[in-house]
Amino acid sequence: MADEAGSKTYRFSVLKPGGEIGEQTTRPVVIEAPVAIEFNGIGYAVMMATPINLDDFAVGFCLAENLVTRADEIISIDIFQAAAGHILRIALPQDRLEKVIARARQRVSESSCGLCGMDNLDEVMRPLPLVTAKLMVADDAIFSALSGLRAHQPLNAATGAAHAAAFCAPDGSVQMIREDVGRHNALDKLIGALAKAQIDPAAGFILLTARCSFELVQKAVLANCSLLVTISAATDLAINTAAQYGLRLISLARADTALDAAPQTG
Repeated sequence: MADEAGSKTYRFSVLKPGGEIGEQTTRPVVIEAPVAIEFNGIGYAVMMATPINLDDFAVGFCLAENLVTRADEIISIDIFQAAAGHILRIALPQDRLEKVIARARQRVSESSCGLCGMDNLDEVMRPLPLVTAKLMVADDAIFSALSGLRAHQPLNAATGAAHAAAFCAPDGSVQMIREDVGRHNALDKLIGALAKAQIDPAAGFILLTARCSFELVQKAVLANCSLLVTISAATDLAINTAAQYGLRLISLARADTALDAAPQTG
């Protein structure tokens, strides 16, 4: 049975060395379900996500896809549970539908390159706005956020399989967090929640329990956040994209060490 924390309880047999089967145990398992996204009745994407905080996810997805620039530009968000998953029915003003309609037409003749919401390589590598936020964050604040993160991850504590995206104040205190089976979804949920609460991402920094890929840097840049910290390593494209658009990127962040990324090789 599913609970409100985004997990289901399953029964397992405990295996031990030598082929011995131990006791039976139960534990929560994170939910992964299809979430279909529609805009004004037009199908746009299907994401695999944990079906909690889907209203935040809808807002963050709209912002990440450049369909809106503010949460209040969205007319309505309706969430429906279907037999196979969930449906987000989002209503946008007519003047925001050009990209949605273009994507629907493109799908008829071409397959997607695979990046969420993108249909060709030029769009994936589209220019981004420069980060204008300037926020001084001491190294100790980053390590403070890392040490306090686990206490704010109830879904991961229960299942061991959920990513988290946290918004942290300049002193490192965790102000808001969202969890999901997908790292991109967790960040979209966080950005959407910040937008709904009218909290400027430029006022703090983002901490992710994930490796840092290009798409996560894109989302942070579009949110005008000046600092992105990730627990796992960054890719080369993530490092160079962050440097190009003015995002400070800290990766492999652990309790006692972290890497401040710089666009250099060798």
